[in-house]
Amino acid sequence: MTLDDWLHRLETRHPTAIDLGLERVGQVARALLPHTLPFRIFTVGGTNGKGSVCTCLDSVLRAAGYRVGLYTSPHLVRYNERVRMQGVDASDAALVEAFAAVEAARGGISLTYFEFGTLAAMWLFVRERLDVVVLEVGLGGRLDAVNVFDADCAAVTSIALDHTDYLGDTREAIGFEKAGIYRRGRPAVCGDARPPVTLREFATAIGADWRALGEAYVVTRDEHGWHYAGRHWQLDLPLPAMSGNMQIDNAACALAALEAMHPLLPVDSAAIVRGLGQAVLPGRFQRLPGLPLRILDVAHNPHGAAALADNLRHHACVSGRTYAVFAVLGDKDIAGVIDAVRDEVDEWLVVPLEGARALEPAVLLQQLRQAGVTHARVCSSVVGAWQMACEQAGENDRIVAFGSFQLVAPLLRAIAGQPG
Repeated sequence: MTLDDWLHRLETRHPTAIDLGLERVGQVARALLPHTLPFRIFTVGGTNGKGSVCTCLDSVLRAAGYRVGLYTSPHLVRYNERVRMQGVDASDAALVEAFAAVEAARGGISLTYFEFGTLAAMWLFVRERLDVVVLEVGLGGRLDAVNVFDADCAAVTSIALDHTDYLGDTREAIGFEKAGIYRRGRPAVCGDARPPVTLREFATAIGADWRALGEAYVVTRDEHGWHYAGRHWQLDLPLPAMSGNMQIDNAACALAALEAMHPLLPVDSAAIVRGLGQAVLPGRFQRLPGLPLRILDVAHNPHGAAALADNLRHHACVSGRTYAVFAVLGDKDIAGVIDAVRDEVDEWLVVPLEGARALEPAVLLQQLRQAGVTHARVCSSVVGAWQMACEQAGENDRIVAFGSFQLVAPLLRAIAGQPG
């Protein structure tokens, strides 16, 4: 079977796409993997920013000379992006071999697409004899498949309302679910400046080493860069490679985790500077070369959209117009996303997305009208809307495509000249 064959099988095999719980995946993990894993594990959860924190951890650790595996989701263009070893996407052949190993180990146990992929990634990481593995939580934390594996250090980046059908409809409820990745006696990093009480209480109750922004570490900014002050580290640093104010907070969260693990995985300041300077992640306020200014961002909830709006204000379009190519999935807080970005956009191009969770563009258009937006229209496709915006925008204008991974992905493929 090819990788595409496997992915199609995994997409259709389990009764539901999301089936939170650790019993099934834990059973297969015990059959598939050694009892004691041969590497240190960082686990990163949170509502927004966890992919960026994972990328920073991966880049700095590799700059320090460690052999690193990185598991993230979702992917933008190719599934292979989810499993990286030493900064390189896993090959089709390696993933096919890993999927076959999971298939042989699972017996009659049914696994979701994400659970299967998580186990396959860990099988590859074990086979490659890596030093460190960085795992991004898929959904929540407490019952997410990556939580089968005990983290040597766990970090929660931020807590906001998202996936409320699964995690609860308050920050406190969501905080409890995210806190489930913390472990007794081990570093419990928090990158949220206002952490829910449940997050702190959980860490305290299990005896974790609580390390929160504003307590165990502090971030200050100036016109030249930023300063990280932790329990032991004092670092003056240049701006990270990833653009946007929130990326400094994400980089600091990664540094707090690295500082906590320094006795076991030492890194020096040169590796930190080099690693953060090389850490890039597509679709996170990604600015494309040339004029007009063109930005891709996967912001898909109000918290992420507010960060996008802040970044747009700091990259002001003084004399021109801002065009937004926009779509979100139907289970998101659409009104909250629109409200966060509304004042930064002059012209909205609403596009359709694919899949069961997709929303009709007419519904999005109605939401925009209700929010007081008058300059909005429906386009037939993501790429078509992007091309229209590029044709209409002048050099002093800017174009931002945002609202979903499923919107940014086809644009990245089109920009790279890839089919589909």
